[in-house]
Amino acid sequence: MNSQVNIMYDEKTSVAPLGFIAMNGTQELGEKVDRHLAHMLNCSDDNSYLIDVACPRFSSGDGKGLIKSSVRGLDLFILVDVGNYNCKYDMFGNQNAMSPDDHFQDLKRIIQAASGKAHRINVIMPILYGGRQHRRNYRESLDCAVALQELETLGVSSVLTFDAHDPRVQNAIPLMGFDNIIPSYQVLKKMFKDIPNFHPSKDEFMIISPDEGAINRNMYYASVLGVDLGFFYKRRDYSVIVNGRNPIVAHEYLGNDVSGKDVFIADDIISSGESVLDIAKELHKRNARKVYAYATYPIYTNGLESFDKAVADGILTGVFGTNLTYRTPELLSREWYHDVDVSKYLAYYIMALNHDKSVSTILDPHEKITALFKKYGFEKK
Repeated sequence: MNSQVNIMYDEKTSVAPLGFIAMNGTQELGEKVDRHLAHMLNCSDDNSYLIDVACPRFSSGDGKGLIKSSVRGLDLFILVDVGNYNCKYDMFGNQNAMSPDDHFQDLKRIIQAASGKAHRINVIMPILYGGRQHRRNYRESLDCAVALQELETLGVSSVLTFDAHDPRVQNAIPLMGFDNIIPSYQVLKKMFKDIPNFHPSKDEFMIISPDEGAINRNMYYASVLGVDLGFFYKRRDYSVIVNGRNPIVAHEYLGNDVSGKDVFIADDIISSGESVLDIAKELHKRNARKVYAYATYPIYTNGLESFDKAVADGILTGVFGTNLTYRTPELLSREWYHDVDVSKYLAYYIMALNHDKSVSTILDPHEKITALFKKYGFEKK
C-alpha cells in the first residue's frame, strides 16, 4: 500500500487547524470528504470540519457571501463545483439556474469574507472554471487563465483540480500552488469491482485515446495495464466555424486491430457525448467486443437517450464517471453507468497539504495499483 496514505495524521502536527467549506452544489461530496477527514484524524463520527456558509441574493440578483462561524487562523479548504447547473436562485421573480459564472462569483465572495482571517486559503475546483477555453485562437478571451490570476490576487495559496482539460493553464499563475489530480486508481478499482471477470490482458484488452489531447491519460492506463494503445484523431473542416469551433468531419483511427477485444476510452469530459458515440460506432465497425468509456465529468448536456440507444444496440457497454460534479438522478439510475467515488482520495490530499506532507505518492498511485492487481489475481505481461 502507498506509504503516504498509511500515515495517521494528528491535528497537533498540522500547519493550522483545518476548516472545510462545501459551496452550494457540493454538499453530497463535501459530506463524504468530511467523514473521511474525521476518520483520518481519529475523531468521533459526529465531529465535523464543515463550516456553514451562504450566498444569499437580493431579488435584483445581487448577492453577497456570508460565513456563519469563525475561520480565524484556519487552514481553509473551499470545495466548489462550477458545473452544477441544478442550483437555482430567484431573480425578478424568475428561477435561474446557476451558471459557472455564478458559482465562480460566489466562490470569490466567500474568499473575500474569509480574507485577513484564515491562516491560508486553498480552493478545490475539480472542474476548472473556463477550463475548456484553454488556448487562444484569433481574438478570444482566456477565461481560465484570468480566473486563476484573480484567485491569486484574492490571496488563495493553492488550487486543486482533477483531470484538467489542459493543465498547462497553470502557467498563468507560476507562483501559486496548482495540483492536477488524476483518479486513475479509483477508476481501475471500480472497473475490477463492476465488470464481471475483468481481466485486461494484452490479448483481450486495449486502451483507445479519443483524440490527441487525451493521449497522456490513456497512455498511463495502457502503461500500468501493459496493453496496447490506439488513438483517434479528429479531422476537422478548418474552412468553416460552427458555434465557435471547426466542425469534425471524421474520426480517423491509428493503432492495432481491435477485433475481438474489449476497449476502454478515457477522456476528461462527456458533454454532448457525440464524439464518444462516434468513436464507439467506429470501434463496433472494427469488431471490438465490448466498449467502455470513462469521463471524469459526465455532464451529458444533450441528455441520455443517445447513450441508452447505443447500449441497447450493443455499440457501447458501459460508462464510468466520478462524483466530482453534479450527476442527474436519471444518470445515476442507469444500469450502464458506474459512479466512481473519489471522496477518500480528496480527503487524503487535503490531509497531506494541511500537514505540509509530500503529495508525490498521492499523485502517482503506482503502488496502490500494483496492490489492486494482486488482490484480483491479475499480473500484466
